[in-house]
Amino acid sequence: MVLLGTIVNGAAIIAGTLLGKLMHRIPDSMKGTVMHAIGLAVVTLGLQMGFKSENFLIVIISLVVGAVIGESMGLEDKLNAVGGWLEQKIGSNEKGSISKGFVTATLIFVIGAMAVLGALDSGIRGNHEVLYTKSIIDGFTSLILTTTLGIGVIFSAVPVLVYEGAIALFATQIDRFVPQELMDQFIHEMTSAGGIMIFAIGLNLLGITKIRVANLLPGILVVALIVSGMYLYNG
Repeated sequence: MVLLGTIVNGAAIIAGTLLGKLMHRIPDSMKGTVMHAIGLAVVTLGLQMGFKSENFLIVIISLVVGAVIGESMGLEDKLNAVGGWLEQKIGSNEKGSISKGFVTATLIFVIGAMAVLGALDSGIRGNHEVLYTKSIIDGFTSLILTTTLGIGVIFSAVPVLVYEGAIALFATQIDRFVPQELMDQFIHEMTSAGGIMIFAIGLNLLGITKIRVANLLPGILVVALIVSGMYLYNG
């Protein structure tokens, strides 16, 4: 079921929000330890995916070129700016409790490498591992957000389902236009490049680094271009 990972992600957000309404006080030490545990798990998942490459030179070039494109476009800064603008606008609303919870949670859950990479993996390979991992992170995060922002967090499950579901469904149609051999090559290199980005997300969760992962996302497109170019050249 191609949308299974997406559905689990949405359900985790809803469950986390409901638990957050019941748990008003969570010790900071517990929050920190749980987030560190999740960070370690994400790092491990990223490493496993990173070793899937059959031509690591493609991955290196894609990440470097993708980083240049992402930084030039200022993807992460623009996303943060949009988030700040939305929060500022909705924060002035009289119904700001539900609105702010919805917007803040949506920005956290939708904007990120794991949402894109996980949905692509679900659609192309039928592998939901990335979205399952993201579900655990989002579920715990929604729990924490609900204790401070209220029940509005629960509504963020809707854009998550729409966004990730659309990407996953689109990814299932790629094989109708792309030869199987080319698709297999792309999957290997996309998985590896995506794994390195997920590894970076894990390091960020652990507080070790502050890597601007969103600026690396164009690397996935670069992978597709390089693999396609090599396939046509060799063909």
